[in-house]
Amino acid sequence: MSSIPSPPFAQTTDLEARWHTLTASEQAQAKVLIDDASDKIITVCPRYENLRPLTLTRITCAMVQRAMSISDDALAGATQHSETTGPMTDSWSYSNPDGALYLKKQELHDLGVGVQKAFSIDMGSGSVT
Repeated sequence: MSSIPSPPFAQTTDLEARWHTLTASEQAQAKVLIDDASDKIITVCPRYENLRPLTLTRITCAMVQRAMSISDDALAGATQHSETTGPMTDSWSYSNPDGALYLKKQELHDLGVGVQKAFSIDMGSGSVT
């Protein structure tokens, strides 16, 4: 029988193995974000105990990496770019400008969180349609 995964679902060494060696300040930030990402997974996926520990680690690290990818580099995390020089114009927008922790659609699928579907409950019989 496998053990039930417990938060946090990753360590800074897991993030480093998937991304890059972290500075001391990045490690401190990553620890907080790993805790937050683990909490978000538990909130979104109440049956997290049934998931493989590696899945939880992988998704936690991906969330933290996205949040930490914002930087002083003006183009980091940009999905579009805008800059005008004479008659030439470039434009950009950011996919995660505030460094929020979020789950991508595929990650929600991997966590077993299905697509929400509309339904109704018959108040008389209690049947769901």
